[in-house]
This record gives sequence, structure tokens and C-alpha cells, in this order.
Amino acid sequence: MRNPQPKEWLSQEWSQEKIASYKPYNFVDGQGVRCSLYVSGCLFACKGCYNKIAQNFNYGSPYTKELEETILTDLSANYCQGLTLLGGEPFLNTKVCLSLVKAIRERFGHSKDIWSWTGYTWEELMLESNDKLELLSHIDILVDGRFDISKKDLTLQFRGSSNQRIIDVQESLAQGQVVIWKDLKDPVSE
Repeated sequence: MRNPQPKEWLSQEWSQEKIASYKPYNFVDGQGVRCSLYVSGCLFACKGCYNKIAQNFNYGSPYTKELEETILTDLSANYCQGLTLLGGEPFLNTKVCLSLVKAIRERFGHSKDIWSWTGYTWEELMLESNDKLELLSHIDILVDGRFDISKKDLTLQFRGSSNQRIIDVQESLAQGQVVIWKDLKDPVSE
């Protein structure tokens, strides 16, 4: 696994605008009942990746407006807390992810939260391209950092390894520094 240089991996050069899968109404990809979109393609190739098949940018099926409407309809259920973006790597599929998160904000405002997992660290994203920063601006909670099998810890909430952080994105953007999500409940944060 190699670390990217700022603006080295551009979504428009890598994304095939495909999704690995869509899972409505699950309980594992963040807090509450969530709809989860798994995009295709990731360059981090973390050893021990739990979704290795989604590293291929050509895996899966094309993202369509019909799927987007299905996701929006599913999100309208009053018991559904929000959307989660996973992969693959959402920040290497910004056209797909931006289309969806903008539609969510237009239809639901901030009544539905948006979570995302990324192999990028917060600090790396701050040096990245405008599309990645725009996507970040629509997200509420970000789980950042590459999965590190040497730091694997199954007791952690919403993370696979102890180097990963659960970040309150809007608070972090407002303060200009990483703010850890306050609802975090696991051994590392206590």
C-alpha cells in the first residue's frame, strides 16, 4: 500500500461511475438504520481489506438516476437515519457521490445524516482536489484512514483498526481542526 501525493489520484481519471452494491436499511454502517452505497474502485489496497472485490473500478454495475431515486425513496422512511458511503473509495468516485449527497440535501436538508468511510486521512483530504473537498462539505461523519491490519481491533466502534478516527466533519470544518465525534463509545476513546 502506497500513500498518494496530494491531487495524485483524481476521481475523473479513475472512476468508472460504478457501484459494488446498495444495501437499504442496515444497522452496521454507522449509527441507526442506514442506507449504504458501496462504490467501486479503491487504490489504497489495504492488506486485510474487508471488501477487496470493490477495489476494482470496473466491478459492479453503473450508477443510475433510477438507483439514486430508489435510494432517496428508501431514505424517506421515518426510521431511516441516513446514508453511508463506502467502497471501494468514495473520494475516488466523487461524481457518483456528489450527485447523491446533493440530492439528499435538496430533498431532506440535514434531517438525514451522511456518513462516509475513506482511506484518506483528514489531513490528506485537506490537501486534495476541489471535488473531494466539496464531497467532504456535505458529509456529517467521516471514518478516516487506511485499514492497518497490525492495528486491527474488533472492539472498536465503526472502525477496523485503531489508527482510524470517527470525525465530526462539520464541526471540524468550522474549527479548522479534527474534532472527534462525541457519540464515540469504545475502549480507545474512554
